[in-house]
Amino acid sequence: MKRFVTSIVILILGATLLVSCGAAYAISPVLGALYTDVKAPLTATSHTGSSKVGTAGATSILGIIATGDASINAAAKSAGITKISYIDYHTMSILGIYAKYTVYVYGE
Repeated sequence: MKRFVTSIVILILGATLLVSCGAAYAISPVLGALYTDVKAPLTATSHTGSSKVGTAGATSILGIIATGDASINAAAKSAGITKISYIDYHTMSILGIYAKYTVYVYGE
């Protein structure tokens, strides 16, 4: 019985560590332990035009490998935006094993 309880505790702690590593927890308004798929606003400016949309993203695998440039600057450059209207983001995570963060910049 003691061995069983120890195994369960180790399994729960291991699962918790995996979820925290790859979770897109930086600014997400909500976080699901098993699955997260959230779109939300990041910021807005007084500029009202938004004929272009630029995106930039970063991904993480197991919290061990993380790559990408999810900066606002990279997203604006991808669409040739010089005047930003507003910025949204999308964050997705599956069990903390795979996570993706995408920034959407709207403007002219």
